[in-house]
Parts: sequence; C-alpha cells; structure tokens
Amino acid sequence: MNPVNTKKKALRVGVAFIALLFIGGLLLMYKGHDAIALGMEKKEGILTAEQVKMSFDSVSGRLISQCVNEGDEVKKGDIIMQLDSTDTDLAIEKLQAQIAQLDAQIRSQGGTQAINYMKADNDETQSFRQIDQQRAAVSAAAATLKNSQIDYQRKSALVAAGAVAQSQLDDATMALNVAQANVEQQQQLLDKLLAGARDTGDTDSLNLPTIAQQRQAASNMSNDIDALSQQKQALEVQKERLTLRAPEDGKVLKVLAKEGEMISPSTPVVLLESNRAYYDIYISEDQAKGLSEGDTIMGTTVAGEKQVSGTIRLLTKAPGFADLKQSREKGQADLTGFQVRIFIDPQDGVVPGMTIGVKDSEFTKR
Repeated sequence: MNPVNTKKKALRVGVAFIALLFIGGLLLMYKGHDAIALGMEKKEGILTAEQVKMSFDSVSGRLISQCVNEGDEVKKGDIIMQLDSTDTDLAIEKLQAQIAQLDAQIRSQGGTQAINYMKADNDETQSFRQIDQQRAAVSAAAATLKNSQIDYQRKSALVAAGAVAQSQLDDATMALNVAQANVEQQQQLLDKLLAGARDTGDTDSLNLPTIAQQRQAASNMSNDIDALSQQKQALEVQKERLTLRAPEDGKVLKVLAKEGEMISPSTPVVLLESNRAYYDIYISEDQAKGLSEGDTIMGTTVAGEKQVSGTIRLLTKAPGFADLKQSREKGQADLTGFQVRIFIDPQDGVVPGMTIGVKDSEFTKR
C-alpha cells in the first residue's frame, strides 16, 4: 500500500472526527442537553436519605457487644454497641473512686464552708462586743484624764498662792501624765479591734475588714465546690461514652466494626440512614421567582404516582454549566437554572431511591 495514500486517509479520518466533535458541541450548546438542562426539563430527582456516621467519642477498647445488624430500625437512645471493660476496668474503677472521693470532698467543703460562715458571724459578734467594751474603756480613760486636768489646774493655782505644798502639784502632774497615757493605750486597743475600719460610733454599720476576709474565704469555697462538681460530671460522661447509642431514629445501613475488633476513638463503626430524606430538582429563573425557602411543594413519585408533600430547604443558583451558553435563541431566564432541595414528610411506601417529579403547575399556581 502506498504510504502517501495511507497518510492522506488518516488525515481525512481525523478531520472528520474533529468536525463531528465540533458539530456535537454546537448542538449541545444550542439545545442545552447537559445534565442540568435535562433536569430543568423533567424536574425530577432521586429521593436521598441523609446518613450519619456513628463513632465512639474519645474512648477506645475492644468491641464486645454489637446490638444491631444491617437493616435494623432503631430509635433515638437505643444501644448500638458497647466496648469491653477489660481494657478499661482500671480506668472505670479509678473513675468511680474519684467520684466517691469528690463526693466526700464536696460534702466536706460544704460543711467547712458552713462552719466558716458561722465562725465569721461569731467572730463579728464577739468583735462588736469587744469594740463596745473598748469604747467604754476609752470613754472612762478620757473622763479620768479630764478630772486629772482639772485637779492639776487647781493645784497649780493653789501652789502659786502658797496654799498647798509643791508635792501635791507633783502628784497631780503624775496623775495627769498617767491619765493621758491610759487614754492613748485604750484608743490603740480600740483601733486594733477596728482593724482599719472607720469608727462612726454605730456598731451595726461597721464593716470590719478581718470579718469581710473570712466571709470572702468562705465564699471562695463555693468555687472549689463547683470545680469538684464539674470534674465529677466529666468523669461520669467519660464512663457513659463506653456505650454507643443511636443519636436519632433511623435504619442501620452498614456495620463497619465487628465484635472482637479494637475500636479507636472517633472511628466510624456504624452507618445510619436517618429519616430525613430529600430530592433535588432544577427549575428556570421564571419558575424560581415565585418560590422561597420554607415553602411547601407537592411532588409525585414516578412509580405509583403517589403524592408526596415536602418543604423547600434550599433554593440557590445551579452550577455554572447551567448558565448562558453564548446563545440568543432562548431568553436568559430559560438558560439560567436554579437548584431546589426539597425535604419530604415521612410517608409509607416512599423510600430512598425513588424518583420524584414536580409538575409545572406547582410553580404557576403561586
């Protein structure tokens, strides 16, 4: 065979193939036969159930109890799996001992706090009594000082007149000095009892710093009690996590761990199909303008033509390949697609995997 003819033939085939691709692209561009465009035309979607991956949170161990199998229906709170306590017995016993210890500490702290409050009240009462007694002592010393001053002044006048001996004036001087020293001593004792508080003369209005400090120390014990209580709650939560429970109603799709396996923290062990199911449809801009999230919309199953009520949870612009394709044969509203996600109300006979469509009348009636 002539090599030149073979080369020409291959060139013609290549040109023809490129031409077919180009023509196909033009048809796709102008007719809009991409996935979104076809979805906008049929307005149908596959019913899909949301799935939940279940795992043990922050604990590990050997799986000894698998309480469900694939296909089982479960209710919220049902036990799904349990970890072996063999590897965690020491930890559990330690937790229980710590919890008991914390309970004892809480009771002890609570009792100590109550005692400290009572002590502060008693100390305050006793301090007030001592203050009142010391005020009386200061008043008595002041009265003695006043009498000594009067006696000293009288003796001075008598000595100047030659009526009494100098020795009597000396005795009066000594008595005056002793009275002054006694007043100062009694006042210092009163100031010590007041501990820096301003003496207004009214005992009930006194705020003694030492008593306030005792009460603050007692109040701080409440913080210690709260901290111990939180530690106890954390330990109890950690113990509870050894049991895996269903977070909501649903159906077990797949069991990813078997009895006897070692389970790591946060590793999925069960795939749960929830009762929340939705389907997506694509609509034009004209159809989307009358809708909003939260609206109720009616769909129809392709198999059996059952009416299915649902709620729009998502209304958003569709992916970019559903936008304008540089064509003016259609209006812009026909070429811009919107994605609508509809969550259905649970209904017998309507299960994930079914196709649900929405009629055009659902958009025109709004």
